[in-house]
Amino acid sequence: MTWIIVIVVLVVVIGFVVIGFNKLRSTDVGAQEALGGIDVQLTRRADLIPNLVETVKGYAAHEKGVLEEVTNARARVQEAAKSDDVPAKAAADAQLTGALANINAVAENYPDLKANQNFLDLQKQLADTENQISFARQYYNDAVATLNKLTRTIPWMFFTGIAGVHSRDFYQAPEGQEQAPQVHF
Repeated sequence: MTWIIVIVVLVVVIGFVVIGFNKLRSTDVGAQEALGGIDVQLTRRADLIPNLVETVKGYAAHEKGVLEEVTNARARVQEAAKSDDVPAKAAADAQLTGALANINAVAENYPDLKANQNFLDLQKQLADTENQISFARQYYNDAVATLNKLTRTIPWMFFTGIAGVHSRDFYQAPEGQEQAPQVHF
């Protein structure tokens, strides 16, 4: 009779370990997928930039410094999207947002550019993408909050080492970028 109790206890303990492991791993995978969602939107925005730069070049050829800044910021976003470094992603995002603000300032000086249909279409796509980036950031932070709660509460915290899961950093929007920037003209 004692061996039956021992077997039942072992089955319960093993079942609990499996459940804890799976819960932590699936929550970590969810956070990783959410981070990928940010990458998708940042990449989408970066992919719109060459068309925007080419459109602006035709009207503001002497604004070379602004266009180079945008191109460099775009490259930094693409590089950051390849890693899991959340602060690097946020910094690259901030740099590109600042560069886009400079493009918007340049466009203010060119009424013909502001009326160009291609430019207006690109601005609309960028505005839509900014909203999706904001949503992706929130979704990621929600997934990270769930993961971090599990990694810091009993009994799940006992399985973090076994599952190879640890708390993650939140995606901190750079100062002044808690709201999506306005990119309309």
